[in-house]
Amino acid sequence: MGSVKDLILINPPKKGAEGRGRFCFSDRYSVFDWGKMPDLIPEKGKALCIISAYFFEKLEELGIKTHYLGLIEDGKPKYLDELKTASNLMEVKLVQVLKPEASLKEYDYSVYKARKGNFLIPLEVIWRNHLPEGSSLIKRLKEGSVTLKDLGLSSMPKEGEALSLPIIEVSTKLESFDRYISWEEAKEICGLLEEEKEGIKRLTAKVNELITQEIEPIGLVNCDGKIEFGFTKDRHLLLVDAVGTLDECRFTYSGLPVSKELLRIFYRETEWFAEVERVKKKEKIEWKESVKSTPPPLPARLLFLVSALYQASCNEITKRRWFDLPSFSEIINEIQEYYRI
Repeated sequence: MGSVKDLILINPPKKGAEGRGRFCFSDRYSVFDWGKMPDLIPEKGKALCIISAYFFEKLEELGIKTHYLGLIEDGKPKYLDELKTASNLMEVKLVQVLKPEASLKEYDYSVYKARKGNFLIPLEVIWRNHLPEGSSLIKRLKEGSVTLKDLGLSSMPKEGEALSLPIIEVSTKLESFDRYISWEEAKEICGLLEEEKEGIKRLTAKVNELITQEIEPIGLVNCDGKIEFGFTKDRHLLLVDAVGTLDECRFTYSGLPVSKELLRIFYRETEWFAEVERVKKKEKIEWKESVKSTPPPLPARLLFLVSALYQASCNEITKRRWFDLPSFSEIINEIQEYYRI
């Protein structure tokens, strides 16, 4: 299905009917739109699967429609309170994935305007509560690709700053790399009604609020995150993919990234990343073909610590010991020593 999850089809979605399938959360990881990276992170898939299930179940209690049907154990879907051991298999409802047609310089999204429902909305919706070091928002403001007015800000934010109100942004999902766009462009390319666009924003704000409420008691800060939506066959909004994980969100603990941002920090110092950045500025569609270098593997110690962080975070967020390893605070201390923070 993608660089970090695989899809097992049970009933494929059809034009007039939703399908059913199973996500297999793998131990692979991806950064900077590259796709599969050199290493596997042990137990990452199970940890992310359980965290996502935890938030899906909380959201359903709030009346928010999701595609979640349970985690697989003994061949059938179960909710977390029924599960005996960690699972990396999630059963979900499936909607159709329509692909915008790519030309040399742009994408044609007309396929979405002819469909009533039962499809993935080709957007990633991003919330921002804080602007940690490395935030793409500050970089884009400095480059001029987005303005303070676009974001409803009156002055230039600073790295590390908490925003008085969350910013909700949107980017493309099915292009060769994610491209930030305005809400008006998002509405236009997807054929959204005004109330559907505003509905996506409202649901994103609720997801953001829930995650903050759940993680603040354990000392985590919800800096930013992303979610995806689809339309049911009756064109009701449906929360899809995964939610609230260390890959979908950027959490921090006393300033330390508790997310795959730790991996980005390592790769930003490599020649491979420098080449990726150069090529992305020149190529808009098939940029990967122009990158000659390959990403290096992670140092063994960093790989071990990141694996432990995924597992310990899962234990801490869900309030259940799925993985037998040192406490969350001990893992955090070791990572702080590694990065000398």
